[in-house]
Amino acid sequence: MSESARPLTSPSEMRPVVLCFSGLDPSGGAGLQADIESIGQSGAHAAIACTALTIQDSQRVHSFEAVSPAMVRQQAMAVLNDLPVRALKSGMLGSVESALELLELRQRHAGLPYVCDPVLVANSGGSLGNPAQLLPVFHQLMQVATLITPNSIELRALAGCDDLSLGLERLFELGAQAILLKTAHEANPARIEHRLLIQGTLAYSSYWPRLPGEYHGSGCSLASAIAGRLACGLDLLHAVQQAELWVHQSLRRADIPHAKGQRMPVRFVTSDSAAFRQ
Repeated sequence: MSESARPLTSPSEMRPVVLCFSGLDPSGGAGLQADIESIGQSGAHAAIACTALTIQDSQRVHSFEAVSPAMVRQQAMAVLNDLPVRALKSGMLGSVESALELLELRQRHAGLPYVCDPVLVANSGGSLGNPAQLLPVFHQLMQVATLITPNSIELRALAGCDDLSLGLERLFELGAQAILLKTAHEANPARIEHRLLIQGTLAYSSYWPRLPGEYHGSGCSLASAIAGRLACGLDLLHAVQQAELWVHQSLRRADIPHAKGQRMPVRFVTSDSAAFRQ
């Protein structure tokens, strides 16, 4: 019997849990489904405090409705009081009030690794909150996060400048602990660079060939895959390295819903589905 199929013999054997604050994407490409699949493949278990219900497809976000802050808090406390939470992860927060609930919770659980994906705008287009209102709260969250994972657009918004290197410096001045910068939105046609900086020092750079098309949920998948590995006990550098490799593989085998839609990462592959794709 495989390890993943082994029945639990006692509660102490439950996989480590990542508590995710994220929105529901009905297309399944991003948001909480991306969290669940990405964390599950890392060996951890995903629990969700749903922050918003969205209307979106593989092309764009059409609208969203934030979950009440009280409901977000109650979801999170139900999980924390019952399951062995070993890490936190946040993506779409829906409202400033829910973001402040997360900030308060994080301050009460400061010993847990926390990966913050500072989601402001969906890759497919469309708002996921009010950036002007959310930015100050993200500045507070990044001070208490183990890692933030902005793409270049989000970095510029958070730092208030166009130069990426200067933007990284500014975020560390504002209190960031570690930053994984993703540059898929930049103009380089051949490759994508990721830069991991810890306490302002470059710890790791990686370069990935630019795959054809656009991808729905790649950022959610990467942040969640890192959080899952941190929950399982990996250090930050190795969690990032392993998660990047896994995400690249999931993008290479992505589904294409139709000619105009963004591609959907295939985050979970069984032996049957792998054979089907050969």
